[in-house]
Amino acid sequence: MSATPPAGYQRREPTPQEFVEMQNDPQFLELKKTFRSFVLPTSIGFFLWFILYLLLATFAVDFMSIRISGNINVAMLLGFLQFVSTFAITWVYVNFANKKLEPMATAVRERMEGKA
Repeated sequence: MSATPPAGYQRREPTPQEFVEMQNDPQFLELKKTFRSFVLPTSIGFFLWFILYLLLATFAVDFMSIRISGNINVAMLLGFLQFVSTFAITWVYVNFANKKLEPMATAVRERMEGKA
């Protein structure tokens, strides 16, 4: 389902040369920098957290077997926290994208396609 553009909106198809030129545009470069400043550290942090979980599960079996409550042990708790952190990162990214990336991307797109 596509959104209907506002009345009077004239979308223009950018040329391949305009796309190439946009790659060096300061506004586009700032958008890429902002995106990467969130994605790279978050991805590295999550990857390290996941590797830690795998290493503990492989080499620290006694630690992972410690019971916390009933049949819940450290391994189950950390496994559950993997899911929690995935959803938390997704929620934080969506908020970040809505506040920071979308306005910047809209401005770049409007310059490329033509404004309303």
